[in-house]
Amino acid sequence: MNKIDIANAVHGKIGGTKVQAEEVVDTVIESIVSTLKKGGEVSIAGLGIFSTKTRAARQARNPRTGASIHVPSMRVPKFRPAKGLKDAVK
Repeated sequence: MNKIDIANAVHGKIGGTKVQAEEVVDTVIESIVSTLKKGGEVSIAGLGIFSTKTRAARQARNPRTGASIHVPSMRVPKFRPAKGLKDAVK
């Protein structure tokens, strides 16, 4: 399933035009991304929690040359599924 499939499902559920359904899906995704950029957390009941975590700086190795390189610390997105989602997938 991709973004267009989700937009089609929204369109089938609430009606309106497909363009409006795509705008709804885009707004939800943009809201999640902007909140994560600010360092916030998004909790959707029954689905899970979107958050960010800081990955520590580390030394890595270039597999082609074998040279050691420094990888700086960075924030990465994280998702923790809700119990309802875990149980539904089982």
